[in-house]
Amino acid sequence: MSDAEIIPIGTTGRPGRGSGRAKPSAAARGLAGPGVRASGGKAPARTTAAAKKTAAAKKTADAKKTADAKKTAAVKTAAQKAADATPATASTKAAAQAPSKPAKRAAASGAATTKKTSATSPRKAAAPSARKAAPRTAPAAAQPDAAAAPAPPASGEAVDLDVVDIATARQAHAGSSSGSTTSSTTTADRHPLGGIPVGDWLAALQTGAREVFGAEWEPRLAQFVASLRRRVEGDYVVDEYGFDEEVTRTLLMAILRPIAQKWFRIEVRGLENIPAEGGALVVSNHSGTLPVDALMTLLTIHDHTGRHLRPLGADLVFKMPVVSSLARKAGATLACNADAERMLSGGHLLGVWPEGFKGIGKPFSERYKLQRFGRGGFVSAALRTGVPIIPLSVVGAEEIYPLVGNVPSLARLLGVPYIPITPFFPLLGPLGMVPLPSKWLLEFGEPIRTDAYDTLEAEDPMLVFNVTDQVRETIQQTLYSLLRERQHVFF
Repeated sequence: MSDAEIIPIGTTGRPGRGSGRAKPSAAARGLAGPGVRASGGKAPARTTAAAKKTAAAKKTADAKKTADAKKTAAVKTAAQKAADATPATASTKAAAQAPSKPAKRAAASGAATTKKTSATSPRKAAAPSARKAAPRTAPAAAQPDAAAAPAPPASGEAVDLDVVDIATARQAHAGSSSGSTTSSTTTADRHPLGGIPVGDWLAALQTGAREVFGAEWEPRLAQFVASLRRRVEGDYVVDEYGFDEEVTRTLLMAILRPIAQKWFRIEVRGLENIPAEGGALVVSNHSGTLPVDALMTLLTIHDHTGRHLRPLGADLVFKMPVVSSLARKAGATLACNADAERMLSGGHLLGVWPEGFKGIGKPFSERYKLQRFGRGGFVSAALRTGVPIIPLSVVGAEEIYPLVGNVPSLARLLGVPYIPITPFFPLLGPLGMVPLPSKWLLEFGEPIRTDAYDTLEAEDPMLVFNVTDQVRETIQQTLYSLLRERQHVFF
């Protein structure tokens, strides 16, 4: 079947307009030209010329498809070269691959145009093909920005089309690269720890350890690791009172030392009054809501004299599950005359706080006012063993937890002496348990000798009362003197 015999859609397979007759109807002949009507419905001799023109148009369309394919290949080559010169991004790859889709659409449209042209009149055969082929080449050089896109070239400027396409591809690649705000830095490079060398981290850790634990932090760390190994192996010593010197030195005092030096900034006076050896009894005032002053006294005496202070604790301390075990390991002993006399006779340095819970639980308004010293049991123990009594005055502990209130009913329910209420606890929760950084002063007074008395005189209540009152007045007057010297609570 020739191109001139294409059957229109809607016919029944015979020539004509679908009427089924051999010849077209009068209306169909009226639509055709005068030459067709004169020949009785047969095509004139110019049909051969029209077929030639259609063939020429087909060759022209094939030539244009070949030219489009070459242009597409050139654009791909240029985009590939640009991608090799610059790190490829997602937008660059999309710009390099963009011309392929319009080229395929142009090729498919060109084939459809050729068939459609052969079915129309000869006068309109070449024009639609040219009109439809020209716009199909435009998307190959399309730009993201329509205002910056160059004007489409004329149909006879094939060489200029190649140049425009390559320049357009390069411009699209440059625009996508420069317009992107994403940094080339990867997620791993942007990690907070990614840009800091390991050496700087080690130097920072060493500096922090030196500031907190002192210049000799490395030997102390080595001692702690060695003691930990011995604990695992079971190679450690505990005396008859439960005192574990290794745990006290390497664990408890290692924790308390930075607090005493950096937080409370303890200043010590009268260390020469502490005997280097032999038994002695240190008697101190008690304050601070919690017994922090006792812990600071233990650390201060050990760091300055090398001796371990063995505190005498109340019954409540040894009734608490965890605290009792830690107190025993730290050297604490129940405050009774039998244990006190035995330890003093053995040459230990004992510490006692006669005010008890009445001292640490007194209101902030009564700060630095000593409470009753009990019945003087510590004086009886010192008289029987003949050891000196060393009064100790502590200033600064009253301000760490200012006690402004108490809940007696809840305290009785829980079986504790008091439930403290401070300006920050329980208002701030656990944060309110952080002590205030007050400036501490510790002064050890001159020893009060007891070896001049006979052991039988320890049973004399008046003598015991007089010595007890002497110790109490010495501590009270020293507190007043230190408070006058102190310029500020926290400095």
